[in-house]
Amino acid sequence: MEDRHDVYEEALVRRYASPEMNHIFSDNFKFPSWRRCWTALAEAEMELGMDIITPQMINELVASQETIDYSIADTEERRRRHDVMAHVHEYGTHCPNAAGIIHLGATSMLVCDNTEIIQQRDAMNLVKRGLVNFIDNLVGITEDTKGLACLAYTHLQPAQPTTMGKRFTDYIQNGLMDLDAIEGLRFMGLGAKGTTGTQESFMKLFGGDHSKVKALDELFAKKLGFNGVYPVSTQTYPRKFDVQVAQVLAGIGVSLYKFAQDMRILSHDKCLDEPFRKEQIGSSAMAYKRNPMRCERIGGLANDLMGIPAGFQRMASSQMLERTLDDSAYRRRNIPIEFLLTDAILVLANDITNRHVDTTKGSPLTFYPAVIRRLLNDEIQFMSTEEILMDLVNKGQDRQVMHEVIRRNSQEASNAIKDQGKSNDLFERLSNDPEFPSHLVELRSYIDNSLRFCGRALEQTEEYLEGTVKPKLRQYKDLIGQTKGEVKV
Repeated sequence: MEDRHDVYEEALVRRYASPEMNHIFSDNFKFPSWRRCWTALAEAEMELGMDIITPQMINELVASQETIDYSIADTEERRRRHDVMAHVHEYGTHCPNAAGIIHLGATSMLVCDNTEIIQQRDAMNLVKRGLVNFIDNLVGITEDTKGLACLAYTHLQPAQPTTMGKRFTDYIQNGLMDLDAIEGLRFMGLGAKGTTGTQESFMKLFGGDHSKVKALDELFAKKLGFNGVYPVSTQTYPRKFDVQVAQVLAGIGVSLYKFAQDMRILSHDKCLDEPFRKEQIGSSAMAYKRNPMRCERIGGLANDLMGIPAGFQRMASSQMLERTLDDSAYRRRNIPIEFLLTDAILVLANDITNRHVDTTKGSPLTFYPAVIRRLLNDEIQFMSTEEILMDLVNKGQDRQVMHEVIRRNSQEASNAIKDQGKSNDLFERLSNDPEFPSHLVELRSYIDNSLRFCGRALEQTEEYLEGTVKPKLRQYKDLIGQTKGEVKV
């Protein structure tokens, strides 16, 4: 028996993606799906009057859909250098009466392309479920932090304050855009189109009856669970669809990369910690560290995911005339990879944002309001000076004189922070300045009510959640709470 430790294994399979997603792209999903395609074709041909196919044959095909002798299939493929025909012959060993009608009128793409669309459809449903639960988790976090005033940043420099909940609405909005993009995809079957898409072989089988050949296309697809087929095709379904799928998945990569990178910045500033297990080791050398390892992993995997569409674009654009085979190896590798990558980062994102963790085993995503308040207060003294100036003018002070007093003290406080590493002591400097009428304004009140500097951040957050997000999530209520993937390492 081969030692798996002596063979390279794709890290996505073993370490990152969920068992459910891995199963969809496994042999035990793929080859039974091929057999369902052959069965559906034979059933449709029989129902449309092809009397050489009998119910007994169909029963044999159905009974053996899950029974695969991989040793026979492997032997046949080495002999024939053709994976589809290898499985035609292997399937026939279980169906002695039906062996001669398997794959009747079909080309390899009947099983390959229709199965690959089924795989992508089922895989996208898992992606949708993971995305919906991530958004739902973000809603809970946003509710908890909608009134938590914090320093905002533009150009990664301190800017007008916002609230932590308002910041999280941006991640929610990105997720909803991704959800809309998923819903915009239409997973149609290739159907039964024949060698170059003209259905010539089926025309021969049905004696030139156009209506029956057209009905075959639709009936075959319906038996496989498709709501429709591509009205025209070459030998394959349009490879442009692969580009569309790749772009939707890469879009999720963009959203989660942004989210994870922001969490890393906030972790750097000690505003939060990502979840941490009781016995988790943050660094093999520096025992005190709590590195944001999950967020870093999202960044690494999402970076790969975001680069995939370009390859599918090149592959689709190079399909010469009715088709060439140079798409085969690329799609065989990268269709599974893009879904495994997406699944992996959604598993991580849901783990990071899950609020219902067993606290005896670890901690959830944890915010530190005291640190957030301190960072805000260090800057709010500068940011409040315009409001202080207006209050003083309203109480009879000369605007230009007060502006100069505030400007001078602000510059001195700023220089002390940069040159001497001191904390912001602007308010203390103003209180001690004989030219500043400190008896007219209570400077501490500007810090104690920091929400006053956050504009409509709180109200915007509440309006967005109630007016847009929660009604949208109600459409997916059956998916919420159904995530099954877990972070393995």
